[in-house]
Amino acid sequence: MKTARILTSLAAFFAAVSITAQWNYSYQYGSLSPALLEMIAGEASGERAYNDLVELTGYNRPRPLSEYQGTLFESVYIVDKLKSYGIDNATIERFGKTTTWKGLEGTLWEVGPGRSKIADYDGLPLMLASGSADADVTAQLIWVGEGSSNWFTSVDVTDAIVLTSGPLSRVFPAAMAAGAHGVVSFESDRPLIDPLQIPTGGIRNTEGKGFAFRIPPRDGHLLRDRLARGENIRVHAKVKTTNLELDIQVPTCLIEGTEKGGEEIIVCAHIFEGYVKMGANDNGSGSVAILDAARVLHTMYNDGRLPRPRRSIRFIWIPEFSGTIPWVGANRDIMSRTLANINLDMVGIRMAENQSFLNMHRTTFGMPHYINDVLQMYMRYISETNKIRCTPVGRFGFLKPMIAPTGTDDPFYWNVEAYLGASDHAVFNNFTIKVPGILLNNWPDHYYHTSNDRPGVCDPTQLKRSVFLTVASAYSIASAGEQGAMKIAGEVLGNAAHRMGHQLTIGTDRIASASAKDLATVYRRSVFDYQAVSMNEYETVMSVAELCLNDRGFARALTAMAASVLSQRDAGLSVLEQQMAVRCRQLDIRPVALTLSEDEKRASAIKPSVTGKAIDGGYYGYRTMMQEVPQEFLKKHSYPSIRSIHEVILLCDGNRTGLDIVKLYNAQYPEHADVREFLNAFAVLKEAGVIAY
Repeated sequence: MKTARILTSLAAFFAAVSITAQWNYSYQYGSLSPALLEMIAGEASGERAYNDLVELTGYNRPRPLSEYQGTLFESVYIVDKLKSYGIDNATIERFGKTTTWKGLEGTLWEVGPGRSKIADYDGLPLMLASGSADADVTAQLIWVGEGSSNWFTSVDVTDAIVLTSGPLSRVFPAAMAAGAHGVVSFESDRPLIDPLQIPTGGIRNTEGKGFAFRIPPRDGHLLRDRLARGENIRVHAKVKTTNLELDIQVPTCLIEGTEKGGEEIIVCAHIFEGYVKMGANDNGSGSVAILDAARVLHTMYNDGRLPRPRRSIRFIWIPEFSGTIPWVGANRDIMSRTLANINLDMVGIRMAENQSFLNMHRTTFGMPHYINDVLQMYMRYISETNKIRCTPVGRFGFLKPMIAPTGTDDPFYWNVEAYLGASDHAVFNNFTIKVPGILLNNWPDHYYHTSNDRPGVCDPTQLKRSVFLTVASAYSIASAGEQGAMKIAGEVLGNAAHRMGHQLTIGTDRIASASAKDLATVYRRSVFDYQAVSMNEYETVMSVAELCLNDRGFARALTAMAASVLSQRDAGLSVLEQQMAVRCRQLDIRPVALTLSEDEKRASAIKPSVTGKAIDGGYYGYRTMMQEVPQEFLKKHSYPSIRSIHEVILLCDGNRTGLDIVKLYNAQYPEHADVREFLNAFAVLKEAGVIAY
């Protein structure tokens, strides 16, 4: 009888999700019509994007001083291109000044026993590590291996220049402390993939003396081997540098909808990551992809192939974080009417060669939103129409090829990942802004943050697909009325069933494997995690309501769809309970009674919300507020297992209880933090004035 009940519950639950077990390859869809999707795919140009990439990042060039004094080359290029497409509102917004290191000259010569140039800033600026200070010195070159402390205690490097295969972050300060003039490093994360790569990072030169050169592993190995054979190599280093002040520049344009000053979608890519690094995939690729996306939308609106939607789509090209933070802070009015953010950061790599995927990083549970499923819908569309069928019948080619003339004909490799905050969408997702933002990102990238991140590693085909993905996703939201919103809601609901089913499988597997000692803990975790995922999916379905706020019929339909999530939740909880009962019988122990602990009751009794002071403080404001909490209070209320206090704050919306926040936070991480730690975190945040309850 018990087995029959379990099977009945499982059947009831999986009836709703069985359609996700396999895809119907004869039906590819988006929330836009097939005709519009084919039109967008045809207009998206991987060739234009690639040509722009070559112009912007063809090589790592020494930036002339005149750019710092006026307008940077990339800013001019983007705005001139936009205006050439007829986008007259393209402009460069400026947000105060920033200071940056600038190399003026940097050469490293071997002067004995031979005479040859080892490194030259003018030929390849990345050879001179940013942060280097002026120098004009001739010295002996000494090998210090990986630059561990043992080397500097056993080898005298006073007045020498050291050669290392270790990271500059460790070797440079150690070498300076030991009396060396400077460092030459052939550090590389991927020497077997590319022996010519030079990392892009600089040095922290706190004392303003010393310098560092980077050379390729191929050249470094030759010098190392010569020193190992006992050669006495002398080198001459000449370095001139300065620090310059320049404007923070953000090229922007608005592809206007029919409702002036109305809702918007923001598409962004960082065009500057410092002012020495000029990477092609990171992030010339994102910058040129959204440049062509702006062209596609403007062109298709104006020639009538794409109906102009009610909502506008804004494009911004930003200095990573350093430009995004002030831009968002200065445009709070725009933020208040922005529905979502799409951030492209590394989207053009030759994926087959790099064993790479285009990854879409979702928002966290603190920011439930349909933007995740809109992007996933179109990534699936590209994949299903651009891969060879795993079947011996029918056509063997791509159903709807999305291939650039000079690009690869690779299939579209894609993946959906959990949130990653290492790019500009993190600024939009900040609790002071609360604009849901996702990240599109290639990984792995074998040329990431190196001198060889040049256009040759990128693929016009993948750029074309990134343009299509951007346009289709942004336009689907911008144009969504009742029909489009219902399609988006249906996509969310179908994916929700799949995600809930996956979480249920994790829970049942954990329970079935639990020992008598840990079953109670495992069952509690499985239930809490499943409740959290269900809560997030319910809120995600309901987020679609913002697309049709004034339509009562749509609201009723959406409420019914969200209610089905709750039905699936209840069915899943019943499955977990019965699975627990079976495991208890197998272990010959009493069934687990799931009751709240005293700490959980305390957490259930509060509903934390973010204070106006914390919101007004902007992106970093809460950190300053927390620094004012007395150390004694912090010691008494520690929370070492909580990885992201920002996510805790983001979950404090005034509607969720403290226990809801515990569940939603823990479900996102492999290891759970104890409820007591959350109570401590709430206490610290309250003491700091960040939250109130």
